[in-house]
Amino acid sequence: MSFIFSCAFYSMSGSLPPHINTISIPLLENETAEFGIAEDITDGIQNAFNDEGILKISNLNSDSILRGSIKKITDGPYTFNKEESVSEYRYKIDVYFEWYDNRDEKIILKGNFSGWGAYGLSGDISSDGVDNDGDGKIDGEDEDEFGEPREFASKVAVKKIAQDIINDIMTTW
Repeated sequence: MSFIFSCAFYSMSGSLPPHINTISIPLLENETAEFGIAEDITDGIQNAFNDEGILKISNLNSDSILRGSIKKITDGPYTFNKEESVSEYRYKIDVYFEWYDNRDEKIILKGNFSGWGAYGLSGDISSDGVDNDGDGKIDGEDEDEFGEPREFASKVAVKKIAQDIINDIMTTW
């Protein structure tokens, strides 16, 4: 009787079309009145691609391009206390993206994505009693909760959108 032992290496990049090694991610179109959000989301997506190492970002002669537009920003009451006053707000970003194959001249993936973050009214997210980034940790338990509340909620939303886009790209094939 013989046993075969093997070690396998799994790479997400193996699920991409073999001719796609680079991606261009131009500045998103902003269809909202929110100043600076297109730059924030574009930077967040580029950073996520760099962190994951799936495709090399290239602005010249890329194999594919990820185009998008910001459709809507919603910023409103999310939870209320016993006195029926707002205790938490929800900042939500809705975007539309298309991933285009430059060689085969076709859209590979398209869809709507959204992400959100929560924030309180205290002005200090490190002591607002809100799980601002949805990780199950609040205030002193969460070392990454600091900064201006609404801005932090926006960063959380951008991070979620970027991760969802990468996940969809990886599961397309």
